[in-house]
Amino acid sequence: MGLISENYNKKLLSKIATNDGHGENLAYFDGWKAYENDPFHPTQNPHGVIQMGLAENQLCFDLIQEWIVNNPKASICTYEGVQDFQDIAIFQDYHGLPEFRKAVARFMEKVRGDRVTFDPERIVMSGGATGAHESLAFCLADPGDAFLVPTPYYPGFDRDLRWRTGVQLFPVVCESFNNFKVTKEALEEAYKKAQESNIKVKGLLINNPSNPLGTILDKETLKDILRFINDKNIHLVCDEIYAATAFSQPSFISISEVMNDVVGCNDDLVHIVYSLSKDLGFPGFRVGIIYSYNDVVVNIARKMSSFGLVSTQTQRLIASMLSDTIFVENFIAKSSMRLLQRHDLFTKGLGQVGITTLKSNAGLFIWMDLRRFLENSTFDDELKLWHIIINKVKLNVSPGCSFHCSEPGWFRVCFANMDDATMKVALKRIRHFVYLQPSKGVEVATKKQYCRTRSKLEISLSFRRLDDFMNSPHSPMSSPMVQARN
Repeated sequence: MGLISENYNKKLLSKIATNDGHGENLAYFDGWKAYENDPFHPTQNPHGVIQMGLAENQLCFDLIQEWIVNNPKASICTYEGVQDFQDIAIFQDYHGLPEFRKAVARFMEKVRGDRVTFDPERIVMSGGATGAHESLAFCLADPGDAFLVPTPYYPGFDRDLRWRTGVQLFPVVCESFNNFKVTKEALEEAYKKAQESNIKVKGLLINNPSNPLGTILDKETLKDILRFINDKNIHLVCDEIYAATAFSQPSFISISEVMNDVVGCNDDLVHIVYSLSKDLGFPGFRVGIIYSYNDVVVNIARKMSSFGLVSTQTQRLIASMLSDTIFVENFIAKSSMRLLQRHDLFTKGLGQVGITTLKSNAGLFIWMDLRRFLENSTFDDELKLWHIIINKVKLNVSPGCSFHCSEPGWFRVCFANMDDATMKVALKRIRHFVYLQPSKGVEVATKKQYCRTRSKLEISLSFRRLDDFMNSPHSPMSSPMVQARN
């Protein structure tokens, strides 16, 4: 489309439709485009871009596929389930199938260790977490109002909460010196700055476990957050879509577990966003959930859900699957184990070449520290380094500036959306990059030195232990079903 034609169409179309609120021009999404234009394939395109910018959980599809094979009646598209086709096809109540809401509520309880209960009548479905966030933004704020958001935060929040609602996101600046911890001081400072800018703060948005940090909020921090929002009389939106991805201690703690511990807590201010995209690995099913403790918000959000319902066919399948207690317990346990194994293998591979990461125990990614490779500590230099990684190293990792990080040089790297062999290729590329890339303040081998010592490096930095694990029956990717899919 030419510039003249584009400008002409902008005059014909709405401002919402033609503005840049979607954010697809961010480096975060540019990395996806680089992958789509040159996708890695082990045989057909071995020098292509490896996708490490997409937070997908592909480590347990063998468990899902096995359950589907053993439970054909769960789908209306099978001989065993087709007798229910008509009832499911014509069901259009935006409350959702009762068995679906009940099963999702029970699953949310299991993910939280059965330490809390959820009322199925408060389950409001939406088209993924994206739709859930936008619906809550419409319910809780007017155009021009703001939500405080601790940095770094998921780039999609800018699209989800801002694009069509006119709501603003105001940063709560968190820093690396204390591992990006959300503190009372940072919350108060952000609130004060928003007020000084004549911005009305309607709520606080937290992501727990954190995307991109892979960390969880401890109980005392959650209590501080509840006291803060109650003191300011603003809403709290808790994005808990990575709840089941916690793979080591300390355990994930939901905001729902600490509400009773805070004296005078106004439950009407607390709202949870959940989905099955990360914990089960079903982003394509578009199952998003709003769970609000506010009766009015539940009723309004349910009406708004008419614009983004989950198909009844999907509801039926999910209801059947999540009602299988044995399957759910086995899935949660094995998913955590496999995420831990993959996380440890990947971080150890990075550590072998001197790359450190923020200590984490949840999520589908790590927060990688490449500050020593920046010529200058600026976001321009961060993007220069990112272009090298994308175009030369051929890895799509996401730069910290896309996540509104306050410090240049941090990158999010996803590790659960590929098989073991692809991860090994990615680690080898990173290893080669490190020994060819100048490092500020760190002695690094020159290209000539590297070439002379390459064979020695490949021995000293061998991946024999990695290979042993990949070929073992304990590897997440050793399942014949997963191997066939890949």
